[in-house]
Amino acid sequence: MRTLFHHPLSPFSRKVRVALAEKRLDFALELEKPWERREEFMLLNPAGEVPVLVEEDGSVIADQTAICEYLEDAYPATGLLGREVALRAEVRRLVGWFDVKFRAEVTDLLVGEKLFKRFSGQGTPHTQSIRAGLANIHYHLDYIGWLCERRTWLAGDQFSWADIAAAAQLSSIDYLGDVPWDDHPEARNFYARVKSRPSFRPLLTDHQPGLPPPKHYADLDF
Repeated sequence: MRTLFHHPLSPFSRKVRVALAEKRLDFALELEKPWERREEFMLLNPAGEVPVLVEEDGSVIADQTAICEYLEDAYPATGLLGREVALRAEVRRLVGWFDVKFRAEVTDLLVGEKLFKRFSGQGTPHTQSIRAGLANIHYHLDYIGWLCERRTWLAGDQFSWADIAAAAQLSSIDYLGDVPWDDHPEARNFYARVKSRPSFRPLLTDHQPGLPPPKHYADLDF
């Protein structure tokens, strides 16, 4: 069985899970706590980061960007990048926005400080970082709303890697209840559309022991 080593609240793990489901590829999930740096896992990925995909033939693909590129190349029947050169460039640009900029300015400052510091025993959350993340998210939600006013999906007319990348980050933060949806109706509508996709629904059943999500988290009509 194809296996994905993941952590439920890792946005990059979530990104790959949705992509695998969109491409209708069967896979098993293997929970990994990367801060434990298990020897067996370090042999799969010396960087010690999730996700890691192990194919049925034993092939190991590590690094979330490499996994996404691999899935697009190896299973092109359901393409998530688009066919036109300009569209593919725009999808890649937006994926970079959410994978790098959004993550650094929002996700790491909220999920990283509130959850992963706690999980890994790295100390107490940094209050100023959390405040910065809560302030920064408004700018990013405004941008999502701006894109949605002009396009069917974030990059264009088709659901793509850009939408998956954005929703993966948002869903990790939404598990904490830290997304100000009421202030950003366009972004909220976008996320509700992604939440309703069959590929995304398994993420909404994730529950971290001792840390339940808010009531609206799994609600498709929140």
